[in-house]
Amino acid sequence: MRLLTGRVERRIAKTQVVELVPVGESPIKVEAITENASPRGARVITNSVCAPGKPMRLNAPNERLNLPARVVYCHPLVGEGKFAVGLQLDRGAEKRQKPRER
Repeated sequence: MRLLTGRVERRIAKTQVVELVPVGESPIKVEAITENASPRGARVITNSVCAPGKPMRLNAPNERLNLPARVVYCHPLVGEGKFAVGLQLDRGAEKRQKPRER
């Protein structure tokens, strides 16, 4: 029997400005920058603390993405005043096409 260790899917280094929106709370958008991503998760850098287990929406307006996510971890980046946040994306999440404004 083979044991899997580490990541099952390879992450791609990708820098993009995104928004994190807490689910079920006042819709305060927190700006973040992606560091890497895969179909099941992403690591973002932000100025705000995010509680592990907290449901969020990951919005990438330029790519018309609005994905349900859950915070897996939030680690402070030493000396930077920022936080690295690991997000688990909903496996069934797909691109949500927003109508184009005319």
